[in-house]
Amino acid sequence: MTEEKKKGWFERLTHGLSRTSQNLAEQVTQVFSQKEALSDSDLEALEDLLIESDLGPQISANISAKMAQAKFSSAKDSTAVREALANALADELVNHEGTFEPLGGPKPYIVLFVGVNGSGKTTTLGKIAASLTAKGAKVLIVAGDTFRAAAVEQLKVWSERAKADFMGRKTGADAAGLAYDSVVKAKEEGYDVVLIDTAGRLQNKQQLMDELLKIVRVIKRVDPDAPHETLLVLDATVGRNALSQEQIFGRQAFVSGLVMTKLDGTARGGILIPIAKASDAPIKLIGVGEDIEDLHAFKARDFARSMVGLEPQA
Repeated sequence: MTEEKKKGWFERLTHGLSRTSQNLAEQVTQVFSQKEALSDSDLEALEDLLIESDLGPQISANISAKMAQAKFSSAKDSTAVREALANALADELVNHEGTFEPLGGPKPYIVLFVGVNGSGKTTTLGKIAASLTAKGAKVLIVAGDTFRAAAVEQLKVWSERAKADFMGRKTGADAAGLAYDSVVKAKEEGYDVVLIDTAGRLQNKQQLMDELLKIVRVIKRVDPDAPHETLLVLDATVGRNALSQEQIFGRQAFVSGLVMTKLDGTARGGILIPIAKASDAPIKLIGVGEDIEDLHAFKARDFARSMVGLEPQA
């Protein structure tokens, strides 16, 4: 990534996380201003602020303990406090970064999208399609949520916007059959990437999981190594409900990475941290807005610095 592009993304990230950073950084600064040493009451106040940001009690305690050991040369200014806090937050996340490189793997590269309805799954798929076709890739979008006509129509619109090909079936059609046919088509017609949407109804969790596992099984009949990625899309605005969603889907071994969307819509973007810590799958992408460019690879230190309102490191 060029310096200009990196700066552009960081500005988007900072803007997207502004509700979180304003809530967290301002209150942290108030707690620690004009004091050289951190008192027990300071640390308790910090821990409470972190818990309110949805980091959870254990992670909040860990970060508070690190802040207690931070060395400040003089009366603590807000930048020094935020630098120390950003480093502590990043330390919790650096081992949970993942990469998403669909053009660097086998062809066709099969990507399955899972998650509950309303998580931003369909929009995430569309944004990825647009970014791939902009690089010259031949992309097939597959409307595998055959129970929701709105999802099918949404993906049709995205396929036109992204200049990607589209494949769908009538409402209620067999999603596994569609997934199978899409992989066959992709192999025969030389596609680079296949992006497959899936249903996200949680009314019957076991039925949903059985359906997803069936899709995986039939795809493997065509390509034993596929799907090459299964991305679980989570909505940051639902707070700790996103953690329970990760636990529902994360029990299935096929989830290879997480996408956290709508971080711009909440003042509690810290929920990403306990989700990352709880999941066996890394965070691969985050979304901080409506534009295609607002979906980006997850970088722990950039996220942590934006979360407390700091500029990127050189």
